[in-house]
Formats: sequence, structure tokens, C-alpha cells
Amino acid sequence: MVRPPPRDNWEKLVRATLKREQLRNAGQGHARHPSGIAGAVPPSLAQTTNVDLILQAADDIQSEDPNVARILCEQAYTMAQNLDPNSDGRGVLQFKTGLMSVIKQKLAKEGGVRIDRNRDIENLWEFYQRYKQQHRVDDIQREEQRLQESGTFSSTLGELELRSSEMKKIISTLRALVEVMEALSKDADPNGVGGLIMEELRKLKKSSATLSGELTPYNIVPLEAPSLTNPIRIFPEVRGAISSIRYNEQFPRLPAGFKVSGKRDPDMFDLLEFVFGFQKDNVRNQRENVVLMIANAQSRLGIPAGTDPKIDEKTINEVFSKVLDNHIKWCRYLRIRLAWNSLEAINRDRKLILVSLYFLIWGEAANVRFLPECICYIFHHMAKELDAILDHGEAEAAISCLTDDGSAKFLEKIICPIYETLAAEAHYKNGKAAHSAWRNYDDFNEYFWSPACFELGWPMRTDSPFLRQPKRAFKRALTIIAFNHGHINLNTFKTVLSIGPSFAIMNFIKSCLDVLLTFGSYKTARGMAVSRLVIRFFWGGLTSAFVTYVYLKVLQERHNNNSDNSFYFRIYLLVLGVYAAIRVFFALLLKFPACHKLSEMSDQSFFQFFKWIYQERYYVGRGLYEKMSDYCSYVVYWLLVLACKFTFAYFLQIRPLVKPTNIIADLPSLTYSWHDLISKNNNNALTIVSLWAPVVCIYLMDLHIWYTVMSAIVGGVIGARARLGEIRSIEMVHKRFESFPGAFVKNLVSPQAKRITINGPSTQDSQDMNKAYAAMFAPFWNEIIKSLREEDYISNREMDLLSIPSNAGSLRLVQWPLFLLSSKILLAVDLALDCKDTQADLWSRICRDEYMAYAVKECYCSIEKILYSLVDNEGRLWVERIFREINDSILEGSLVITLSLKKLPLVLSRLTALLGLLTRNDPALAKGAAKAVYELYDVVTHDLVSSDLRENLDTWNILARARDEGRLFSRIKWPNDPEIKELVKRLHLLLTVKDSAANVPKNLEARRRLEFFTNSLFMDMPLAKPVSETLPFSVFTPYYSETVLYSTSELKKENEDGISILFYLQKIFPDEWDNFLERIGRDLSTEDAELQENSSDALELRFWASYRGQTLARTVRGMMYYRRALMLQSFLESRSLGVDNYSQNNFITSQGFESSRESRAQADLKFTYVVSCQIYGQQKQRKAPEAADIALLLQRNEGLRVAFIHVDESTTDESTPRVFYSKLVKADINGKDQEIYSIKLPGDPKLGEGKPENQNHAIIFTRGDALQTIDMNQDNYLEEAMKMRNLLEEFHADHGLRPPSILGVREHVFTGSVSSLAWFMSNQETSFVTLAQRVLANPLKVRMHYGHPDVFDRIFHITRGGISKASRVINISEDIYAGFNSTLRLGNVTHHEYIQVGKGRDVGLNQIALFEGKVAGGNGEQVLSRDIYRLGQLFDFFRMLSFYFTTVGYYVCTMMTVLTVYIFLYGRAYLAFSGLDEAVSEKAKLMGNTALDAALNAQFLVQIGVFTAVPMIMGFILELGLLKAVFSFITMQLQLCSVFFTFSLGTKTHYFGRTVLHGGAKYRATGRGFVVRHIKFAENYRLYSRSHFVKALEVALLLIVYIAYGYAEGGAVTYVLLTLSSWFLVISWLFAPYIFNPSGFEWQKTVEDFDDWTSWLLYKGGVGVKGENSWESWWLEEQMHIQTLRGRILETILSARFFLFQYGVVYKLHLTGDDTSLAIYGFSWVVLVGFVLIFKIFTYSPKKSADFQLVLRFLQGVVSIGLVAAVCLVVAFTQLSIPDLFASILAFIPTGWGILSLAITWKGIMNRLGLWDSVREFARMYDAGMGMIIFSPIAFLSWFPFISTFQSRLLFNQAFSRGLEISLILSGNKANVET
Repeated sequence: MVRPPPRDNWEKLVRATLKREQLRNAGQGHARHPSGIAGAVPPSLAQTTNVDLILQAADDIQSEDPNVARILCEQAYTMAQNLDPNSDGRGVLQFKTGLMSVIKQKLAKEGGVRIDRNRDIENLWEFYQRYKQQHRVDDIQREEQRLQESGTFSSTLGELELRSSEMKKIISTLRALVEVMEALSKDADPNGVGGLIMEELRKLKKSSATLSGELTPYNIVPLEAPSLTNPIRIFPEVRGAISSIRYNEQFPRLPAGFKVSGKRDPDMFDLLEFVFGFQKDNVRNQRENVVLMIANAQSRLGIPAGTDPKIDEKTINEVFSKVLDNHIKWCRYLRIRLAWNSLEAINRDRKLILVSLYFLIWGEAANVRFLPECICYIFHHMAKELDAILDHGEAEAAISCLTDDGSAKFLEKIICPIYETLAAEAHYKNGKAAHSAWRNYDDFNEYFWSPACFELGWPMRTDSPFLRQPKRAFKRALTIIAFNHGHINLNTFKTVLSIGPSFAIMNFIKSCLDVLLTFGSYKTARGMAVSRLVIRFFWGGLTSAFVTYVYLKVLQERHNNNSDNSFYFRIYLLVLGVYAAIRVFFALLLKFPACHKLSEMSDQSFFQFFKWIYQERYYVGRGLYEKMSDYCSYVVYWLLVLACKFTFAYFLQIRPLVKPTNIIADLPSLTYSWHDLISKNNNNALTIVSLWAPVVCIYLMDLHIWYTVMSAIVGGVIGARARLGEIRSIEMVHKRFESFPGAFVKNLVSPQAKRITINGPSTQDSQDMNKAYAAMFAPFWNEIIKSLREEDYISNREMDLLSIPSNAGSLRLVQWPLFLLSSKILLAVDLALDCKDTQADLWSRICRDEYMAYAVKECYCSIEKILYSLVDNEGRLWVERIFREINDSILEGSLVITLSLKKLPLVLSRLTALLGLLTRNDPALAKGAAKAVYELYDVVTHDLVSSDLRENLDTWNILARARDEGRLFSRIKWPNDPEIKELVKRLHLLLTVKDSAANVPKNLEARRRLEFFTNSLFMDMPLAKPVSETLPFSVFTPYYSETVLYSTSELKKENEDGISILFYLQKIFPDEWDNFLERIGRDLSTEDAELQENSSDALELRFWASYRGQTLARTVRGMMYYRRALMLQSFLESRSLGVDNYSQNNFITSQGFESSRESRAQADLKFTYVVSCQIYGQQKQRKAPEAADIALLLQRNEGLRVAFIHVDESTTDESTPRVFYSKLVKADINGKDQEIYSIKLPGDPKLGEGKPENQNHAIIFTRGDALQTIDMNQDNYLEEAMKMRNLLEEFHADHGLRPPSILGVREHVFTGSVSSLAWFMSNQETSFVTLAQRVLANPLKVRMHYGHPDVFDRIFHITRGGISKASRVINISEDIYAGFNSTLRLGNVTHHEYIQVGKGRDVGLNQIALFEGKVAGGNGEQVLSRDIYRLGQLFDFFRMLSFYFTTVGYYVCTMMTVLTVYIFLYGRAYLAFSGLDEAVSEKAKLMGNTALDAALNAQFLVQIGVFTAVPMIMGFILELGLLKAVFSFITMQLQLCSVFFTFSLGTKTHYFGRTVLHGGAKYRATGRGFVVRHIKFAENYRLYSRSHFVKALEVALLLIVYIAYGYAEGGAVTYVLLTLSSWFLVISWLFAPYIFNPSGFEWQKTVEDFDDWTSWLLYKGGVGVKGENSWESWWLEEQMHIQTLRGRILETILSARFFLFQYGVVYKLHLTGDDTSLAIYGFSWVVLVGFVLIFKIFTYSPKKSADFQLVLRFLQGVVSIGLVAAVCLVVAFTQLSIPDLFASILAFIPTGWGILSLAITWKGIMNRLGLWDSVREFARMYDAGMGMIIFSPIAFLSWFPFISTFQSRLLFNQAFSRGLEISLILSGNKANVET
């Protein structure tokens, strides 16, 4: 390092810098506070120096000593200048300039006095001494020394009176002072101050107590050195875990030159670091990971005792077995020896070092983590190497990791070669190659599923193929029975047996498909897999040929007299029976639970061969069976579904079509009105096909209908049994509140906390027990209410009413919240005043309202206790006498005689006056209070009590004397006891709150949350363990660049209607806005601008708005509730530091739990929250607002950690590859990012899909046994976080054959109140995440992982490939593959509904469509995935059905619903065009309408979402009640939910179908903002043109053809009934985007939309022009999916359907008469070509014919005249009619579209022919025409103002019902700003 310039040159340096600053005119922007400069230190300086720390220290001591602050700033500048003298680094020049401005300000403050810099070092030394003395640093050092020696805290720390934050700031400043002193001391006098400084530095370095724990960055546990501010190391289990990994004499010696980082003893991680060359930060990260894992595992078995706690052997074995479970299974599968002989043969140290080795490999493996068996391979060899090294006395580097310089580098030698191969494959053809053309993650991983993987060698051979770079029936049986008139005889039986050859042939076809579809992967597939395909192919061919041959012989002999005893029939039965028996045998053996273990036990090669032929053997999926009871459950479920399906199919689909089919087939030759090519001589084959086709389609998909209905019924029953929906209103919360404490304590309070609170024999009394329960419940309930207040869902008054008293006083009664008791006393007084009966009758009336009885009892007891505490001597005697008399009267039943109840209001008025004085808490009012007591005495004695008692009291000598002497109540004891104060305040409220609190809380969200939470208390859940025994867990959120926190400008920015986000939120959430203003101490009339004047209020406003959007801030707040809940629970369990006992504290309070060091440490031990902000580093570099907002979240949340990918771009050499790092940061004491870990990656981590790669790089920073995946549009609630430890216990509960690997969690969609669309989406989503997943988990056992917020078994998944898959395109729906992978690897996915997490959903139609398109495209890719294939193969039949219909089968059935419409209408078009519909109806009296009606009705019900709504309605009934369910369903229908569901059907069909045909699914960003803006017509047209509009117009053309040429026997009624669903589909697909578009029918918007659309349509576009700006660019983008030859062929086949119209219409023209020759059709093409040429003449561009403009115009005029004349002549002199002209248009439009589709499909050929420009112009014309067809009705309806009003009501009805001002929102806020 260059030495700093001498002090006497400092002035020159300053002057030169100031001169440069003036020349650049850069001085004015940098005069900032030092903290601003400290926050702006460039990364290139911050990484290698402590410049930011020094500048922050300068800022902190500015007020104490400005001169020392100036010294620090100058030293920081010197360091920056030395490190980067030319200011080459990013932002260095700006930083230096800004820092110089700060220095100049400090010089100016010196008043122009010349500074003697030679004394700087002395001033600094003196300040250092003063600072140490002032802050008692030596005491802190002594405490740290004692801490290291004893391992426990003493009271010394408490005497220092330093909070953690203050201590950290002091230590941070000390560190900066020491560093600057060290730098300056080099030029100081060694005999003076320099010597003193050097001596101090030597002392600090030698001392083991140098505050290193506070100076060294750490994540959770300060392992490098002890920390005073974080006592987590003091827990016995943590100390024992640290001790267990310590280096011992059994390990080989480390080299003398090896340095151990930090102030700690060497451990086994140091050995592994040296031997294999792991990165230091990877070692630090995994050291903490292993320590926490061991500590938490030990805490569940028991807290270790003693001063030197030890970890149990059982704990070590548990950790070892779980971490290496997959490796052990891998070794057994490949039949290779483990790296260790047996579990018993290795000691605990060997086990721990193997676990540590595995985690170190995993922690540095980067993208190789997606290859779990590859990691097993690496670990296997490295464990063997380690085993050999451990047997040596001296540690040495492993040969496999040795580099050329002799050091070991694991990343470079092991991971980088694999990564480079992965990257080369992923980038093959820019990632657009077909799946079979490159190897993805799964392909690489499956290389290690075969013993052949050991050919790779160790160290791995670079020439290995692995590292080589890429170069390049049942329906048939029902039908047979139906065609035999329902009679079952031998002939029928023989016909039914045709399923035999059908089955054999289908198996052969399946084998053929296997061979064909896996053709591209033969090079990379295993030889055994290819061999199996070939064997199955030949076996299938032979069996199908033989079975078919024998069956044909059986049919030939059927007409013989002795056919019953035919030879071939017996042979056929024998063959079929043997074959069926073999299939059943293997099915039972492999699928039936009871037999599966038997098949696993047999190792006979002969048996294994046939088993392998029947079912391929994979490493995954072996043993996919459930226990017998679960198996029977889902078998019964599917037998019921199949029974319903086949009954419906036989009686309503197949049987009604039999007679018409027979008649049609037997009809004599019919007259065809066109030139028929197929059916005329073939029994009218196409007619029969057109009749049967839609029925067959419904037959293929109606199983899904029955499945949906059955799942709704079963799900409802299961939900009811689980007690869901028992508390569904706030009235029920009120009614059942008294049962909540007991239920809460039973389920959510740990046994440890119960023991603390419930002690002593007295608690056996039920009343005392209830009191104890209420006391335990109170702090939790009050924290929940407090969180609702913090979130602004309730007001201060509501918080007071909802809060429950502590119930910790001596009052034996349970004190309930005031919202239950308010106004009850006043009502009871009214009853008493009206009482004319006995005491028993009065009490009976009071007890009808149990809370009135509670209020009366509490009021009575509280008055006695308060009065007794206020008075003494004679006064106390009076109180005792009065209450004794009243109690005696109560016992005797004579209260109404003893007391004059009419005087009760007077008594209460005096009592209220007394309590009002006491609540002021001002002892100066004691005289007034004494007077009030006397007045109360007077009223009670002379008015309330009976005359007899009054005389007794008046003549009572003691009392009379005191009264006469004026001593009676002359003074009182002012209440100082907290219990009495609480009683006074509460009694005053009881007597004065007159309003009923029946509607408290008012906010619907607060109600919903309290209802769900209280309902969940009565549901079955595992009992809570103490926090110390709770499973540790992490929460994990991937983030890219979404909104973190709304900025002020974003909140104020108005859209085109004048609506800002803030204005919108104020109107949508008016009560929450009022509560927010109340919380920050503002008036309700406060304007937005006033809030901006105060920086604190402005920041709170940003958070308030952000907490109501789908922002990262909302998610972070919600997830940090887990930490808060754990801190509260730990605090109330009162675990002491360093010991396992719990303090006995009878007074339960949550006060101070957030500042408790013990609670925070315990929470950190159990909970970690990591947000993976992928591009946070880049955002910081470009100073993006998101980076500042993320930093703000870090500052506000102590437990939050942010992981990101850092790209080192410090080098300017383009040939040098960029270096990538995975980093973890937290906020330091100054609020800046503090880097904890920085782990180098082998390259760019993004090789596949972005989100899973983002998760993968950061998952190494998670901790614990469980991992909850949370998306950044989710929320959480404190009351739900309290149940997390119950949920985690589910991992150890009985859920079937295997323990759970994923715990499914219920979601609440919080965006449902925004609009009707959001409500539809919310209900649909809620139905899926509750009822549907409930059934999937049990009884069907096929629930997967459908996204967030499921909780993963972290160790299970990180050792098996992670929590998602990342291969490009195929894994676009990355989340669900975690469920597939978990199931295949014998995990178990469950579902739990007693806990919920908030979830945001898309709220606009475009957002919803993009989301559904993404999911549908992802399902299209899943069809091709190996996971779906294997699960389908390996599940038993019934479980396979469940799996199919809940994954890709759902989308197949959705597509089939739409295809049914097409098939039906094309069939009808065929009948209409051919003229057979009328002929058949007349001759055969077509009787198939029953079946058609059944099929089409089923299709229509699916189409409009009825079956989607069935589970939804069941959910409504279950959780809302029957009446609300009916009302909600009717409301949804009135809001056109059927239109929405029909439109959604088209979205799913389009994207799923396109992906299946062409592949290439892609991620579609939906956006998560508030959608209240108007979407332009052109934007909707771009999004929906190809997915909906084209298809809808095609269906409309078919319907027009049917109505024009078809024949319906019943006339118009039949036509309407048969085509209603189709017309509904057309209207929905064409106009839904505009119906659900805000202001979609407003005239001004319509005019603007038309202008925008025409501009877009006519804009030519060009290079770089986006599709949203130009039609041409958009049109080209829409063709991008057609890439492959297969896709082009399929598109060509599908496009052929458009030519049917022209073929049919030309034979229906009056012009053609009865002529059916093909020449007619040929002539129509001549006419079409003529029209095309005429179109070309009229659209020929003048720019290309400038020399012939006049000729061109003349030609166009002649053609126009000629065309009109020709049409007139043809109409006049031929039989061509005006309807024929329209019919011709009807014929030519689809033909033109077909030609256009073919031209686009074969774009290359069109280009070579020079026709592409013409194709483009024809396409533009078609889009213009389609646009006008859609736009015209919209324009027409826009003329009527009431349509727009009605639409607003339709869209925002939910908001209207809550009294919101949506009309104001839609019309804009202009009126509010105009003056």
C-alpha cells in the first residue's frame, strides 16, 4: 500500500482538489451530511477499506469534537486517494468530490483559523482516551473476558446500562478511531504519542477480549468471537454444538502456517477448508449452519446441563442420518459400498465431519445443487479421500482439488468443469433448442443413476461423455351392450371381448409412441432404458398380432352352429385370461400396498426382469404406494365417481344414439347437395361421425365433471368434520369468547408456560382454572389486538374495547374485554328498575345474557375492592358491613327487599363521579375524591338500603361517632397499586360506555382475521412445544425488481383519469385511512400535502400505502411476525440465559418482550428470514430507489437478511470473464449494509428459469429443519404466526406411511375486495387452496406443491435437488416440480387449514389472462416432462386418475370443452352443407337429440363455470353459511361471472394448446398494481386477438352457416337450445375484455381508443419498434411460436378446416342450382383469385410506381366501374341473387384466413416467392375488419350514458356495498384540485 502523503502536503492536496471541484462545477450537489457521504461510498472502496465506517464515526462524534471528526474525514479521503488515485472506479470521482465538500465545510467552521495538523495525532489520542473512559469501555472488555471464561452473563452488564444498539455504535466508533490512529501513528514520534499508540495497539491485538465479537460481521451466532449484544452463544445447546465440532487430537495436525479466522479455537471446518480448499465464507456459513442444526436437534431431546454441556449421541445420529439419507439410498441403489463401513463403526467426530463435508460441498456447488446425485458422487469420493487423510498425522491437501500452485481449490477443480458443461448445454442455440437437442439439469443428474457414472473417475476425467460439450376402453364395452339392445348373451359377450385386441393394439401403439417420442434422446439415454423400449416394442407387436388373429378367427366361427364350443374361442379365452392374470398379478405386486413389500424383497433375476419390463426401474419413484387404509379411501372415492360417470354415459350419451345410428347406417343412398367424397358409398360414415363426435368428446372429459362434484361433496364433509366455519360472524365471536382462553391454552400454550402459570392446589377449582386460562390468554390476545391497531384495521377506541385485562390480580372473577360487557351494567339497571318479582326472577333475566351476568358480578366485586382500598378505620368497617349485609341478602334471596333498586341510578351516578376523579391519576384531587366517597356513603346509607338496615347503620356507635367528629371519609388513600388502578379504569369504562359494541371491530378484514383465528382454536392441531424445543425454520422470498415500497411520487402520480394510488386507497379503505391519521396524531381533516411536510409522517404514509398493495414491504412485515411471535412466546415461557430452567413468574405480562435479549436470541435460534433480491447489487450500483427501500427494510427489521448476486465488473478487460458472487447482508448499527458472507460462484447462476436460480443461489443462507417458501405478494398475521410451532410439529405427526416432506398451508386471497373480477379470481383461488387441496391431500394423496406458502422439510429437499426445478422452458412452472420431485422421492405432501397466510392475486382482466396463460403454458410443458410421465407410470390406476385430473388433465378437459363446440358445429356445418340433416331427419326421424342435449348441456355448464363454482359454493356454505352462499352465488351471476369463466376457458385452451403444439412456454409478467385505469382498445386487441377473437368469429361463422343452411326439426326452439352455449361463448370471447374494462363504454374514451387503434394499425413499424406501437411488429411477434417442422405440419392440418366453408357454400348458391360437379368448386377459386388481383390493384403502393401514377389511377377507376357493372349484369342475367353475394363473402372470408394461416406457417417459401408483402397487407385488412366488427357494438353502446354507469356498478359492486366512492374514482379527482 502507498504510504499516506506527509501532513505538510495536506494543504496542497486540499487546494488541488478544491480547484478541480471548481473547474468541474461539481461542488453544489455534494454539501451533504456525513452520513449521506458514508452511505455513498462506492463498492470498490467499501470492499477493501473501512472508509464508510470512518465517515460514519466522524458523523457520530461531530457534536463531541468537530476537530477529530475533521481528522477522520481527511483520513478517509487519503485512503480513497491511495486506493484509486485516478478515480477509475464506478462512482469514485463523485464520492471524492462530495467528501471534499464536507471537509471544506468543516474547515469553514474552524473560523478561518490555521489548523496545526502536526497535533492531529495527539488530539486523536486524547479523544480516544476520553471516549473510552466516558463509555466505560474497559468495563465492557472485562465483562467480555469473564463471559469467555464462564459462559454466562452476570449483573455487570446490566449495571453498564447500555442497550445493544448503543453498545454497537460505541464499538463501531472505537474501531474507526483505532484504524485512523494506526494509520497516523506511522508518522508520529515513537517516543511520544506514537509510542503510546503502538503500545495500545499491541495490547489490543494480544488481548483475547478486544470486542471482536462486535466488530466481526456474523449472521446469527457470533462464532468468530463472543458478543455482548447477542447472548445466543450462552444457550447450553449452542455451547455444546460449538464444542462438538472443536478440533481434537484424533484429527491430523494443521500446518503451522494455517491461520484460524477470528478469536476462536480451531475446529473440523478448518481442517476441511485446508484439505479441500473450500472458500472461507462458505466455511463460515456452513459452520453456523451445522452448529445451529446440532443445537436445535439437541434442544428437542433435552437441554444439556452442566458448565461444559455435551451433545447426546442420539442427536449426532439423527443429524447424520437425515443429512446423508439420500446418499445412503443412492449407494444402496447402485450397490456400492458406503464411504464408511457402518453407522456403528464410526465415532461421533467422524459423523460430524462427514456431515460438515456434505454441507460444504453443497454450499459451494452453485448450480450443481440441482443435481443431487451428482453431489452424492462428489461426496462419495471426497469422503474416501478424507478418510485416508484422517489416518495421517499431518493434514495435507486432497489430490482431487490440487491446483498448479499447490493449494487446494474445490470450486475451481470440481464445480467449475461441471458448471461449464451445464452452461454450454443451456446456451445451446441461445436456449431455444428442442428439449431433445440438449441436456438439462435432470439429464445430467440421471447420469448418476447408473453404475456407469463411475466411469467419470476421480478426479473427474475431462474427456468423459458427461463433461463433453454439445456439438449438435371402457366406453367400447358400454357401446356394444347398447347396440345389442341391452341384452347380454354369448354373442354380446364375444363382441365385448373385442376389448382384448383393442387393449393389445393400444399397448403396441403406446410402445411405438415411446420409441418415436424418445428418439432424440437415444444418445444420452442409458442403454438399459433403450433396450427396454425395444423389447416392449417387439413384445407389443407380437402380442397384438396374435391376439387380433385369434379374435378374428373367433368372429369367423361365430355364425357356426357349434360356435359355443369353438376351438379358437377357447384358445382366445385362455390367452386373454393368462394375459389378464399376469397384468393383474404385476399390478397387485407393484401397486397394491399389501403386496409391494413382497416385490421389493425378491431379488430373483428372472422375476426382476419381468418386473422391469412391466415397469421401468428408476432411482426415484420406487415404493410409490400408500398404506392400506389410505389406498381403500381413494379407491372407494374413484369407484363412486366412475359409477356415476358410466351410468350417465350409458343412459344419456350412448343409448339414445344407438337407434339413430343404426337407421342412418341402413338408409338407402341419400341425395347430397355437394360433391361427396367419402360417405355416399360408406354407410353415411361422416354423418354418423358428426353425430357421435361431440358425445365422444364429452365422454372423454365428463369424468372431470364428476370428479369436481365428488371433490366438492367430500371436501365439504371433511371441512365440516375439521370444524371449519363454526365461527363465521363477529356475533359468534362475541357469543363464544368465554371458551377461547381454554382452547387457546390447550393448543397454543406450551406445557412449560402452563407449569409456570398454573401452580398450587387452588387452581383445581374451575373458576380459578378459568382465571388462569384467561391470564395466559390475555397477553397473546392483546398483542394480536395491538398488531391490528398497528396495521390500522382498528381505532384506539376499538383497541381499548377489544383488549382483555391481564386477569393477574386478586379478583377471582374472569375479566372479559369491554366489547363484550359494554352497556351491560346499564341494561341490568334497567331490568332492576322494572323488576317486580323476586331476586331469583331478576337474576334469571340477567343471566339470559351471560355477559351481562359477568358484568354485574365484576362490577360488584370491583366496587368492593376499590372502596376497601380507598378507606381505612371506620370507613373500612362500613364497607365490610354493607357488603356483608348485601351478601347475606343474596344468600337469603331477599336482595330486592334489602335494597331499594329504584335508587340504583343515583348510586351509580355517585360512583361514576368518584371513579372519574380517580382515573385522572392526580393525588391533588384526593380531597374531592374523599368528598365523593362521602356522598356515595350518604346515598347508599340513606337511599339504597332498606329502612331497617339504614337505622342499624345510623345508630352504629363507631360509625356515628366518626361521622359526628368529621373523621368519616375525611381522607382517602390514593390508589397506587397497579391492580387497583386497572380496576378503577375498567370499572369507570364499564359504567360509562353506553354504546353497544356489537359491531366492534367495524373493519371487515379485522373481523375476518379474528373469526378465522378464534375458529382455528377449536380445530385439531398438534400441541405447541416450548420455543426451545420448536423445530427451527426459515422463510424464503425470491425478489427481482417488483415494487418494494411506494415512493411519494408514485403515490401522488395521477393516471389519465386523475386518479392517484393514494387517492384510490383513501377511497377504498376510508376507515383504515382515518385510523392511520389517528395513529400518527393527525386530525381526520389533514390534507395529503401536510403529511409531506413532516418526514416521519411522509415515511409512515409510504408504508401505509405499501401495506395495502402487493409489495415486498408488506411481505417482510408479515413474515417478521414469526420472529415477534417467537419472542413473545419465549418471553412468556421465561427461559433464563445459559440454563434450562424456567423462572417462576405468576404475573404474566408481555411488556418489554421485544427488548428482551433472551427472547430475541431464542427467536433468532429458531427463525431466519432471507429475501433473495437477485439484482440488489446492480440496483445499488445504479442507485435505484428499490435498493434504498430494501436497505430501509433491513434497518427496520433486525432479523431480516438479504441475499443477492454480485457481479464484479472492476476489470475493464473485455476478454476477462465477469466474476459472480453470492452475498448475504444485514443492516449494521448505522443502518448500512453489512456484508456477512461472500461466496464466489463458478459463473453466471442464471442458466435456466430465473426464479428457481434466484432461490438456489440464496438457499445456502437459510437455516433450520423447515423452510417456508413465500412469494413477494404475500402477507402474514401475528395471530397466525403464533400457530407456526404447532404446524411444524406436523412433521412428526402421523400422516400415513411416510412422514410429511411438504406441509401445505391454506391461503387467504386479500385482493378480492378491489373489483368484481378480483372477487371472482379470489373465490376461484380460495376454492382451490382450501377445498380442492383438502381433498387432494386426503383421501386422494396426490397434493403437490402449487406455489407458496407451503412449508418444506428443508434437509429432505436440499439433499434432493432443492425446492424447485430450473431447466429452461420445461420447468417454467417451477414450483409444482418440487411437489413432483418430493413425491417421486417418497415424500408426503399434506394440507393444513388451521393456519393461513395472505396472498395477493391479479385484479385486472389482462393481469388474470397473462397469469392463466403462464400457468396453462407451464402445464403444456409438463405434458412433456419426465416427472409427469413417471408419476403416471408409477402410481396405481386410481391415484393416477387423481393426479391426472388435478394437473395436466384439468387443462386437457378444459381444451376438450372448447373442442366440443368446434366438433359439434363443424359436424352441423357438414350436415348443413351436404344437405343430409334435412334428409336424415325426414327419413330417420333423428332421435339422437337426447344424447346431443346431454352432451351440449354438460359442455355449456363447464363452459360457464358452473362446475368450477360447485367447490366454490360448497366452500361458501361451509365457511359463510347457506344463506350467504346463495346470496354470493346470485351476486356473482348478476356480475357476469359466467362471462368471465367462459373467457377464462378460452385463455387456458389457447395457451395450453399452443404449448402442446409448438412448445416454447414463457414467463409472462403480470404486474401486481392496482388496476383502475382504462385499458385501450388496441391493447386489448393485441392481447386477445389470436387467443379469443379469431376463434370466436370462427364459431360465429359456423353458427351463421348452421342457421342459414341447417335444418332443425323443432325449428327455432331446437336451434336456440342447441346453439345457446355457442352464442354465449362467442359473445363472451368477443366482448368480455371491454365489459370488464373500466370506462369501457364511456364515449370520450371510445373516441380516443379508436384513434389510438387506427394509428397503431397503420403504423409501419421497423427495426426496434415494439409490438405495442406498431401492428406490423406485433403481427411478426405473434408468429414467433411457429419454429419447428412438426409445428408447421400441424398448423397446416389445422388450417385446412377453413376451406370447408367455400366448398360447402358454392353448392348452396342459387347460381349453381343442383350442379354438384367439382368444376363449380374450381370456378370459385378463379373468382377468388380475381378478387385478390383486384385487391392488389387497389392496394398497390404509389411509392413503388411513381412513374406510372396516372396509369395506376386510371386502371383503378376502370376496374372499379367494371366490377360494379359486372356484378349488376351477373345479378340481372343469371340466377345469382343478392343473398348469393353475402354467401360468397361468407365463403371467401374463411378461405382467405386459411390461405393467410398457411402463408404465415410457411413464411420462408412466401419470402422466396416474393409474396410476403402481399400476405402482410391481407393480414392487416383482416385485423382491421375484425377490429371493426368488435368495435362497432362498443361504439354504439357508448352513445348511451347509462351503459357506462351500469358497467361501473357491475365492475365495482363489492366496493359499492361497502359504501365506497368508486364513481368518484372513475370520474377522477379533478374536482378536488380545481379552484
